[in-house]
Amino acid sequence: MTTTTQTVGIIGAGAIGQAMASQLVKAGIDVILSNSRGPASLSAVVDALGPRARAGTRDEAAAADIVFVSVNWSRLEDALAGIDWNGRILIDANNPVLLPGYRLAELGGRNSSQVLADLVPGARVVKAFNTLLANVLASDPRQDGGRRVVFVSGDDRDAKDTVVGLIDRLGFASIDLGSLAVGGTLQQFPGGPLPAQNLVKVG
Repeated sequence: MTTTTQTVGIIGAGAIGQAMASQLVKAGIDVILSNSRGPASLSAVVDALGPRARAGTRDEAAAADIVFVSVNWSRLEDALAGIDWNGRILIDANNPVLLPGYRLAELGGRNSSQVLADLVPGARVVKAFNTLLANVLASDPRQDGGRRVVFVSGDDRDAKDTVVGLIDRLGFASIDLGSLAVGGTLQQFPGGPLPAQNLVKVG
């Protein structure tokens, strides 16, 4: 992550979005948190996060240096529609889960990151942070003499390098799984082998 990146926008203020916001503000990064109910509904959340966090509209969050997206899969298309994504780095922390029953959504033979990429034309999509449970993501990434692992996939080398830098700045370690087609499938929940794997990189 370059030193010029100052703000991360978060679309989706559920457990994962709030956990990510907590890690960002601890690392000295400003956060714009948004949800479908509007900024007023997030006043208590941003107050608890401190002065580096503020509530904003979805469009305000999407205008940040990096945009982190984690929303209910059934609402993903609406959450991303109508935004000019051209050139933006989008961290895909979503999982194609349908409730009740944690069923895999119909993806037409692709993985969820490939489906998401079609919804955000021009965006530089990087899959990351989707495999950790919210309470694990929110906890100290430095564990047992090492750093907790975040898997990363993407087709844009520079965007992926930027997200890897962000991961390092937050205190996590990264493992690059390659392209969205390959790595996105490994990371996907349900279906892939890596979700909920709480790995620590030592050294």
